[in-house]
Amino acid sequence: MSQINANNLSFSYDSSYDPIFENVSFTIDTDWKLGFIGRNGRGKTTLLNLLLGRYSYSGSITAPVSFDYFPFEVEDTAQNTIDVMKSSIAPYAEWEQEMQRLLALQTEEALLAYGDLLEHYIAADGYTIDSLIEQELGKLGMNGEVLSRPFDTLSNGERTRVLLAALFLKHGNFLLIDEPTNHLDAQGREAVANYLAAKKGFILVSHDRDLLDRVADHILSINRTNIEVQRGNYTSWQQNKDRQDAFELAENDRLKKEVSKLTAAAKQKAGWSDRLESTKIGHRPPDQVPPDRGFIGHKSAKMMKRAKVIEQHAQRALEGKSALLKNLEHADSLKLSPLPYRSTRQVQAVNLSIHYGDQPLFDHLNFTVEAGERVALCGGNGCGKSSILKLLLGDNIPSTGQLLHSGDLIISYVAQDTSFLQGDLKTFAQHEQVDESLFKTILRKLDFSRVQFEKDMSEFSGGQKKKVLLAKSLCQQAHLYVWDEPLNFIDILSRVQIEQLILEFSPTMLFVEHDKRFVENIATKKVVIGG
Repeated sequence: MSQINANNLSFSYDSSYDPIFENVSFTIDTDWKLGFIGRNGRGKTTLLNLLLGRYSYSGSITAPVSFDYFPFEVEDTAQNTIDVMKSSIAPYAEWEQEMQRLLALQTEEALLAYGDLLEHYIAADGYTIDSLIEQELGKLGMNGEVLSRPFDTLSNGERTRVLLAALFLKHGNFLLIDEPTNHLDAQGREAVANYLAAKKGFILVSHDRDLLDRVADHILSINRTNIEVQRGNYTSWQQNKDRQDAFELAENDRLKKEVSKLTAAAKQKAGWSDRLESTKIGHRPPDQVPPDRGFIGHKSAKMMKRAKVIEQHAQRALEGKSALLKNLEHADSLKLSPLPYRSTRQVQAVNLSIHYGDQPLFDHLNFTVEAGERVALCGGNGCGKSSILKLLLGDNIPSTGQLLHSGDLIISYVAQDTSFLQGDLKTFAQHEQVDESLFKTILRKLDFSRVQFEKDMSEFSGGQKKKVLLAKSLCQQAHLYVWDEPLNFIDILSRVQIEQLILEFSPTMLFVEHDKRFVENIATKKVVIGG
């Protein structure tokens, strides 16, 4: 069985910061289906880049396979989709041109070269690749019609499935799949989940708990102090993690008490030894028998030796204690202060239709948002979910019908897009008129290190940028919280924190989110658009 080995791997972007990895080692089999998890900023994408050889590092990585990364960049997006897929699988067009050139030469040397190239072409399914591509797309719920369309006309969801299919049709590679379901609707996620469940030989970076449970047979996790591999899916990994954390917390408490007792006992024994030793000398009444200094010295030394033994036990207990809780994740509870509203009904859509050009996204939609409800807008990509949120915020969205709300309704908004974030956090907090101290406290609770506070937001990971927008919203007192795909790129532990926050403080919400488990746990009502 082929294996990928990393030994004593260390890497840092900048010597002025703590290393991303320090002397980490792991081994994985090339036919495993690994779910790759870890908090935002821990280095998941960095590790994929190290496997791809994009950064220099110390230590070693050995692999019997080549690595391919998803999503890969398409150089010419104006090409038809079939040509994009074929060129990413193998250089078929170049091979075909070269074979034609060699045949035309009709020399012995050219014909020998033609034969060698033909073997490569056949081995890469050159004669059947078009039909293989169509079959592979069918496994992802797509028909052959998409192949004749220019790649740049495809939706994000269609592009995701096309690129995945192309990579899995390559020979002898191991895939590094980086968060493929961001922005995918429920139907797209279902198709990708079913597809990946039938494949093997990949690392999947994802924060979607449902996807990880369905797809992974091993979990690769970046912890606070190490990287570990564990057999099973996300749920089994989390159960084992919870058990290990509970054991270490109990053991830490036991050793803490033991150290306290041993330290007190050692101090007491040492004190007795000192007092006994002091009786060897000093004034005594004339009629008192002189002390046996040899006996006293022997007894004092014995007590001191016992004290030293107790101190050694205490030290071993301290060493055992220091080995615990190194990978315990801290997830402090978050707080929210929603404002009560004077009316029970906060939003009402009456025969609402949104259209761009001649084609409506949807027609005659009716729904309400009542105080305390958490309403999830559900539907496929491009059906108009985000347009409803933008219309509610006052954007100029072409529509008919009504989306009613009072002018004094205070709304806190989390945008889907984070690309506009740049500059420092202090300036951002001032611009958004939120308390800087509270804002940064929330970010710390969402696992931001203090080092991040010194960086420009443009350097943040996708998940860290999203946390900036969430922290801003959590600082705001509002009647209604409008969140557009708030969990894109957000790590699992932070998702759980946010779920617990919402369940505890029960804000009124109108939101769009494709994380199936989050919607199931949070939504009190679903509005299906186009269904």
